[in-house]
Amino acid sequence: MAVPKRKTSKARRDKRRSNVWKLNILGFSKCSQCGELKVPHKVCGNCGYYKGVQVIKKDD
Repeated sequence: MAVPKRKTSKARRDKRRSNVWKLNILGFSKCSQCGELKVPHKVCGNCGYYKGVQVIKKDD
């Protein structure tokens, strides 16, 4: 069984792990109906439209 020759330092260990916990920023797109920014492939929270079809009835 393979065994490490030396102890891995905390700095080296933490450098290796640092990329795992980065958060990705969500990409936003404009709603085709109202122009508001929204998350892609989701119903617009402002007007209730998705792909040009009204999915949720919103009172303006």
